[in-house]
Amino acid sequence: MSTLSRAGARLLVLPLAASLLVLAPSQAAPAAAADKALAPAPGRFVTDAPQTVASRTVLPVGERAVRAARTRAGSPYVYGAAGPTRFDCSGLVQWSFRKVGKRLPRTSGAQVSATRRVAHPRRGDLVFFTNGGRVYHVGIYAGDHMLWHASRPGTPVRKDRIWTSSVFYGRVR
Repeated sequence: MSTLSRAGARLLVLPLAASLLVLAPSQAAPAAAADKALAPAPGRFVTDAPQTVASRTVLPVGERAVRAARTRAGSPYVYGAAGPTRFDCSGLVQWSFRKVGKRLPRTSGAQVSATRRVAHPRRGDLVFFTNGGRVYHVGIYAGDHMLWHASRPGTPVRKDRIWTSSVFYGRVR
């Protein structure tokens, strides 16, 4: 990055930082006021990068869903179960995203429609496993070719390596 572009960036950031100091809620303001301040104005670009507000970091939805799924590690697999103590694959996904304020359909096939396909997954994206054009399994991408999932009877919720190339990724809308 050149010195000129750094100087230009400073010219943009300093007035923004000054305005945040003037408009920032007081320390006594409830956390809800800080959350409201995070809401984007209509038509504004929203980033998935972590945001810092009133000395706390607000993580992207996908990252929070990964953390929710991780809290269920060791929970038993039960076909058709959607938590909070037993799960099947789509039930774990639905429960994890519900914990962070996102509503998803119940089955892996229906969860595809609640996502936008992406070629390069981020933590928190959904991993859909296919066979013959049909989705048969779903998990939550954990980074480094790993996912959180509830795979089959006798195997509890756990983090595993993605074992096949017959997958595609979807980002929850």
